[in-house]
Amino acid sequence: MAAKPPPPLMKKHSQTDLVSRLKTRKILGVGGEDDDGEVHRSKISQMLGNEMKFAVREPLGLRGWILISAVMFTIMALMALVFPNQIYEIVFDDQLSTTRVTVRLYGGALLSISLIMWNGLYTAEKVIIQWTLLTEACYYGVQFLVMSIILVELGSVSSAAILLLLSQVFFLIITLIYYYHLGRRPKKI
Repeated sequence: MAAKPPPPLMKKHSQTDLVSRLKTRKILGVGGEDDDGEVHRSKISQMLGNEMKFAVREPLGLRGWILISAVMFTIMALMALVFPNQIYEIVFDDQLSTTRVTVRLYGGALLSISLIMWNGLYTAEKVIIQWTLLTEACYYGVQFLVMSIILVELGSVSSAAILLLLSQVFFLIITLIYYYHLGRRPKKI
């Protein structure tokens, strides 16, 4: 017995019918707005989430600032690791041979922060960039407080120390401005 070949597949005309497509999408729950005002194009994007809401609308110059910070932290860390006595002498106009270990530990901490900065430079996630900026801001704030206390205890202030304090305040302000602008919610259009 010869088997009959199956009938040819017929194309449904409802696929081209716009009203039928709209009804199908409404039944599937696709195409309508969700609570956030997003319109999902497919059920898969509705289930997995839309990556566009995680996209960062970066302030102008943010990546440049993170690059400058990463390079600056790296250079300062390497200088503190290689030339600890000279770093101390520049800032405090004083020579102490016992500070070599502490300045090298400071260099290690700066190198760790520089690795965070380099990671923040190459990421696209808003939360990581925010934490990177917050880490930098905390460093500048703590560094300013520690330097101020040390200078008050020593009683002598060098021009290099004043320049360092002013630069820390300047860098702290810039970092906080970027942190604030990155944390703002974008206006819905």
